[in-house]
Parts: sequence; C-alpha cells; structure tokens
Amino acid sequence: MSTGVKEEKTMPKGGSICFKLIIFFLLNISSFVVPVAGFSLKTCRISYETAICTKSKLRAVPHDIPSTVKGLDLSANQITKIQVSDFKQLSLLTQLDLNRNYISQIDTGAFANLISLKKLNLNNNRLVELGDNLFDGLSNLTELRIYRNRIKAVESTSFKSLKSLTFLDISDNKLHRLTKVHSILQHLPNLQDLLISNNDLTTFHSWELTNSSLELTSLDLSQNPIAVFRITADVFPNLTRLIIGSKKQKIIWDVRNKTFLSRVSTLDISGLQMADDIKTLLESFNSSLTSLRMNEMKNRLTALINISCTIPTVSTLQLRRNKLKFIHSNLFQLCINITELDLTDNQIQQIQDEAFRFLQGLRILSLSRNKLPSVPAATRNLPTLAELDLSRNNITSLECHDFANLTKLRHLSLYLNSISALKGCIFKDLIRLEVLKLQTNQIFKLNGAFKKYLTNLRQLHLNENKLTAINYGEFQGLKSLQNLSLHENQISELQNGCFIGLTSLTDIKLQSNNIKINGINKCFNDLINLRRLDLRDNHIKYSDSSALADPPFSHLSLLETLAIPAQHYRGKAQLPRNFLQGLTNLLEFNTRNIQLLSLHKDTFKYTPRLETLDISTNDLRDLSPDLFSPIQSLKSLYISATRLQSLDFFINANLTKLEFLQARKNQYSVISKDVIKSIPALVYVDLQSNSFTCDCDNAWFLQWAQNDNQTQVFGAYNFLCNYPPDFKDTKLFDLDVSSCIVDIDFICFISTTCTIILFMVVSFTYHFLRWQLAYAYYFFLALLFDKKHKNKQGPNQYDAFISYNTHDEPWIIRELLPKLEGEQGWRLCLHHRDFEPGRPIIDNITDAIYGSRKTICVISRRYLESEWCSREIQVASFRLFDEQKDVLILVFLEEIPTPLLSPYYRMRKLLKRQTYLSWPKAGEHTELFWEKLRQALKTRDDHGEDRFLLTVVNRP
Repeated sequence: MSTGVKEEKTMPKGGSICFKLIIFFLLNISSFVVPVAGFSLKTCRISYETAICTKSKLRAVPHDIPSTVKGLDLSANQITKIQVSDFKQLSLLTQLDLNRNYISQIDTGAFANLISLKKLNLNNNRLVELGDNLFDGLSNLTELRIYRNRIKAVESTSFKSLKSLTFLDISDNKLHRLTKVHSILQHLPNLQDLLISNNDLTTFHSWELTNSSLELTSLDLSQNPIAVFRITADVFPNLTRLIIGSKKQKIIWDVRNKTFLSRVSTLDISGLQMADDIKTLLESFNSSLTSLRMNEMKNRLTALINISCTIPTVSTLQLRRNKLKFIHSNLFQLCINITELDLTDNQIQQIQDEAFRFLQGLRILSLSRNKLPSVPAATRNLPTLAELDLSRNNITSLECHDFANLTKLRHLSLYLNSISALKGCIFKDLIRLEVLKLQTNQIFKLNGAFKKYLTNLRQLHLNENKLTAINYGEFQGLKSLQNLSLHENQISELQNGCFIGLTSLTDIKLQSNNIKINGINKCFNDLINLRRLDLRDNHIKYSDSSALADPPFSHLSLLETLAIPAQHYRGKAQLPRNFLQGLTNLLEFNTRNIQLLSLHKDTFKYTPRLETLDISTNDLRDLSPDLFSPIQSLKSLYISATRLQSLDFFINANLTKLEFLQARKNQYSVISKDVIKSIPALVYVDLQSNSFTCDCDNAWFLQWAQNDNQTQVFGAYNFLCNYPPDFKDTKLFDLDVSSCIVDIDFICFISTTCTIILFMVVSFTYHFLRWQLAYAYYFFLALLFDKKHKNKQGPNQYDAFISYNTHDEPWIIRELLPKLEGEQGWRLCLHHRDFEPGRPIIDNITDAIYGSRKTICVISRRYLESEWCSREIQVASFRLFDEQKDVLILVFLEEIPTPLLSPYYRMRKLLKRQTYLSWPKAGEHTELFWEKLRQALKTRDDHGEDRFLLTVVNRP
C-alpha cells in the first residue's frame, strides 16, 4: 500500500499563472468562506456509505477511510495484522469484511471503538488463537464469521463482550474438543445459529455443555469425525435445525430421551455412517421432523428412504448425489406424505412410469443435473405438482403429452438441455404456469407454442438459443407476461406485430442479437406498458441525425430504461434528433460504443425526467451545454472515452443535481474551479486515465481533490502528468503546489474569525455605547466646522439661532419673533427663512449655529421625536463643550416628565449643567419669561463669567 508521497516536485508556474491566481483570490475572497471541497482515497472507493477496498494488495488497514462510512470491505488483500488504531475513528461502522487476508494477529482492543458494528467477517485468514477480550467493544455485534482459519485455542474471555451475537460460524478450524466450544457458548446468551463443522471434533457429550444457557435454534456439526454423539441432558431446548454427518467415521448415536430433540424440524445427515441402525437415530426426531436431507449416502438408500417415509411428519426429502441411475416403481411407495422431493445430481438415466404414483401430494420435484434423454412419463398426472425442475439433462425434444394433466404447475425449468424446436401443443395443459425457463437450448423455431394456452405465464426465458426471427403474433397468447428474455440468440428480424398481445409486458431483453434499424421500426408499438428495453450489442446504426418519420419508441410512453450500446462497432454513426420521441418517462438511457460523431441539441428534449445517461466510448470530442438543458434532473453521467478536449461545457449546462460523473480516458488536461462549482451536488467523480497538465492551472483541482468533504475523486492518487515534459509520468499528487496557490483553509479561518469578532464588537458597542458613538461623530463634525469658522475669523451674523420643530412654528411666529426681533431688536436665524437653498441641511445647520452668538432650543415632545432637531441640539452642545462658552439656551414649551427624557441621554446631562427656561402655563404672566430670555441673550459668553439662573423650576 502506498504510504504517501515519495518525492515532491514544485509545480511550474506557467508564466503568470500564480499571479493570476492571487489576483483571482483577491477579487473573489468571499467565495472561500464556504469552499467547494472533495476527497480522494488512495486505495478505496465509497459506494452507498460503504468503503470498498477489495483486491487492492493492501498490507495494512488504510487510515484515510472517512469516519462517516457504515460499511468497510477489505476482503482479498494481504493484511497480516489488525492494530488498535486501525478502526479507531469508525464508530458508525455496521459491517466489516476482512475475508481472504493473511491476518494472524489481532491486538487486544482493536475493535473497541466499533460500537455500532453488526456484522464481522474474518473468514479465510490465519488466526491460530483467540486471545483475552479479543472482541471487546462489540456489544452490538449480531453476526460473526471466523470460517477457515487455524484456530486451536480460545481464551475464556474472548467472547465475553458479544452479548448480542445471534450467528457464529467458526467452522473449518482446529478446535478438536467440545470443551473449547463450551468456553465460547457460555458468554453468548442470545446465540441462535452455531456452525462448528470440520473442527476435528471426535466426541459430542452433552455434559461438556452443561451450565450453558443455550438458546440455539440451528447447529451444524457436519464434517467432524464424531465417533460418539451422546445427549444425557436437555441442552438444546429450542433447537429446530441440526446438521450432522461425516464420511470419515461411523457414529454411535446415544440420545437417552426422545424429548431432548423434540423440536428439531430440519435434519441433515448427509454422508453419515451409522454403527447401528439409522432407525434409532430417526426415532429421536419422530414427532417433529418435517425436512430430511440424506445426500451422498453410500449404501442401503432404499431402506433409508423407507424408514424416512414412515415418519408421518416428514414432508421434504432431499436425496442429492446418491448415484440413483435408475428409479424403480416401488422406491417411494411409502412416501405418501412427501410434498417436496429433490433428486438433483444423481446421474439418473431412466425413471419407471409408475415411480411417483404414490406421491399424490407432491408439490415440488427436482430432477436437475441428471442424464434424462426426455421428459419422463412418471412426471405426468401428478395432480398437485406446482414446481418441476428438469434442467441440466439430455432432453432433445418435447412432445405434446409430456406435461399432460399438470394443471397446477406454476414453475417449469428446462434450461441447459438440447431442445431444438417447440410444438404448438406442448403446453396445452399448463393453464396455471407462471414461470417457464427454456434458456440455453438449441431452439430455432417456436412453431406457435405461445399463441395460446399459457394465459397466466409471467416470466419466459428463451435466451441463449438459436432463434433467427420473431414472427407476427408469436406471443399473442401471453396476455399476462411481464418479463421476456430473448437475448443471445441470432435474431435479425422482428416482424411488425411480433409482440402483439403482450400488453402486460414490462421488461424485454433483446441484447446480443443481429437486429438492424429496419428491424425496430414498428415492432414495439404494442408494448404499451413496457418499462425496460435492452437492445445492447445489436446493429442499430443511423447515418445522419435527420428526424425520423416514425420514431421507433413513440408508443412507449411508460418506458424507463433504454439501452442500445454495441460491443464491436464498425464505422461512424449518428443518432436521429427525434430518436427518443415519445419517451416522456425515460429515466435511464445507454448508448455506449456506437461510434457517435455528435448529438443534436434536441436529442433529449423528449426525455425531461432522464436521470442516468451513458454516452461513453463514442467520438463526440465536444459537448454543447444546450444538449443538457432539457434534462435538469440528471444525476449520473458517463462520458468516458469520448475524446473530450475539455469539461467546460458543465459551466453553462446547469446540471445542479448531478451526483455521479465518470469521465475516464479523454483528452482534457485541466480541471478548472468553475467546472467543479457548476456541479455542486457531485458526490463521486472518476477521471482516471487522463493526461493532466502539471502546472498551476491544476493547482486548485489538486488541493480540492485531496480534501475530505463531499466529493469522492476516485483513483486520484494514480493521476499522471503528461505536460510539461520534465513532469511526464509523474503522479499529480506528488507535486508541491505551495508556490502557486493561496492557503485557502488558513484564509477561511482568519476571515471567519475576524468576521465573528467584528460582529460581536459592533453588537456590543451598539448596545452599550451607541450614544457615546453618536457624540463622538458629531463632536468630530463640530471640530471640522469649528476650524472652518475659526479660519474665517468674521463677526457673528446673528444674535441667536432658533432650533425648533415645525409643529411649534405658530408659537415662534406669534410669540417669539415679535418679542425678540420686534420689541428687543435681536437678529434671529430661522431655518425656514434664512437657510441657503440648495446647500446640504447639515451645512446650513452648522453654519447657523456657529454664525450666531447663541442657540435657542425650543423643546417640546415633537422636538424630541425629530431627527433634525436632535442633530441641531447635538451640534450646539458640541460647540458648548468645545468652546467652553455659554452659547446654549434651553426653552421648554411644555412640561416633559422625566421618563420621557430617559432615552435622551445628552438632553438629561445638559439640563443638569446648563441654564434653561420654561414657558409659563396658561393664565400666568409672561413678562418675567421674556425678561430672563433677554438677559440670557445679552449675557456675554466669555469663559468663567457667572451664569444667571433663569428659572426656579428644578429638573433632574
């Protein structure tokens, strides 16, 4: 296994590539906040949450497996040792397959973190000893397979943690003694299936298993040289399936009480040799046995059958590999209760006509793998027969009476015979037949065998025969047929109407025939419910992309899968632009290897639901984004070996749902960031066998492929460079790209951290210091305007600037102006009268305040709610604090409660430090108010002058 980069080479910059990358980063820094990311495994691939690392010549468990996988397949490698750190991060793993390795050592605690594991396969390794607490941590394990190792010793605590285990296969090891099995069983309270075959056990004594709480329902002791099988206690109260048998040793059967095995329903004694009469053995199961397997019994088979058939509960009898070349008429005379009989692989050549006459309740009969030259007459007239298997015989022909009176037959297998032709009368009695298997024969003519009778047939297998044509109405009697297999024949002609009557057909296989264009013109029009159509490896070829007058699939509106690829194609081809017309529900289209030169942009406008598209191994060279615009639901795309020069068509193809992309063996050398970003849902991409340019053009792609996040880049560690010449055949992942790409992860960290801190500071400042910030802002403005006015060094233009709200303007006009300007002769500045039109409001305000000796703020509730009034009093107060002069006069037109002033922080501070006046209430005299206001206007504003208190009202 590769352990890392052997040699790093600095990636060439390719002129100003690095400079352009940096500029690109600076212009698009926001795009790095949530980077597009991918990952690549050195030796594995991820499929449906399973990491598949099989046949990768691994010598150790790879450490780059994502922690999110739920399955891990490490079978067929060269792993020798399992270490504590191997599965430390895989706490979500539910299945682990270590089959066919060289594992001889497992560290204690190696499985401790696999808390979710349900199935563990350690078959075919080299374990010799199972040490203390070996399976510690596997408290949820339900299935453990340790078949074919070299286990000789088992420590008493090895299986202590496996409280949930229900299935254990420890067959084909070297346990030798049942006491070692007992050390396993004592810790497995929920074990139901135990397989300990071929462990060289020589005795089986129930006392060796005492004190074990056994819930076993199935026990396999086969292939052990057990000389004595002795049960003296009820150690298997729930056992329903027992397999025991050996070709090496005769067994002494000693079961003291028939109730000890009273629940066993399935018994397999294949190959068993008894020292005593086998009747003694069978009597131990007499009240419960339903299924009996006696395969490879060397002698006295007739006696065994007679004994077995006298057990009234036995209904299933399996007699495989017993060399029964001849079945005589009395062999099954006592088997009146048998419903299932399996005579597979017995070299049977002849069966007497009356051999099965006693089996009047027979439902399933298997005569497969024998040497029968024809359908035996013994199988006729079995009124209850539902399944008949005559496959793998030497049958050459079928006659009209072969299946006479089998009116309840539902399943008939005749595959792998030498049948050459059918007859119209063969299936006349099979009125309930549902499945017919005739594949792998020599059939070249159907002769109307399917034009009637088989009205309930659902599956018909005629593949691997020698049919050359399908004639009109050949299957018209099969109105219930759903699956039809005609692949691997020699069919070159499909006549119009050849599938008439198949209105229920959903799946038809026609691959690997000689079908040409003219053979598919109208032959599918009758298959109105067809879902899947396979036409691979035929000779369907068009010379141009012109529209067809009669598109071949226009009537197949329910079709979901269509495949037309070729295996060996000569010459170039086109696809008619309306070839897929009518396929409005098509989900998968495969047109691999038909040597297409191009695809018209309207090819897929008829298939809006398409999800999987395979156009690999064609000579397309370029793909237009417009080709994909009608199929926005596409999830899987195969474009390998299409001679593509670039993948830039993705940028405008809008394939936002694409999850799987296979694009091997093409001619592009650069994968740009824009291409990857244009397919945001991508979870798997295979870009193997392309010639990559190893300069800064691929720097971003290299970094992206190495990150562990969403997209798996299959085989990326084997990508090779082709350019520049100095880097030819260098692995892309061996290159150092630090010289030409910004550390995006670091920038993301810094950017994110700064953004968060800035947000927190702004939020804190706004909440606690918003008034101080406002003060600072206006104080800054005041400084600016103060400097400007100081530079002018001119006299004040006005005696006072009046700051008021427009709602209080009537009081200003009727009361204030007549008194101050009319009677007292002061020069006043009012915004509605004296502001310069066209200037910014804030400029007019500041000029008016700094151009007046005093500022009079006429305060009311409306005044406090006004934004511009607030700014006027702020500027005036800033002048007050800046110049340290008494330039501000506050006049309250109405009584304002303290709670209403609480939000106006600056106003409250001014009231505590500054003079102010209150307009008298109704009925009170105003002479004192006007006199105090006159004195306030007259007071000089020199620093340190005594202030004149204008009111006796106390405010907070």
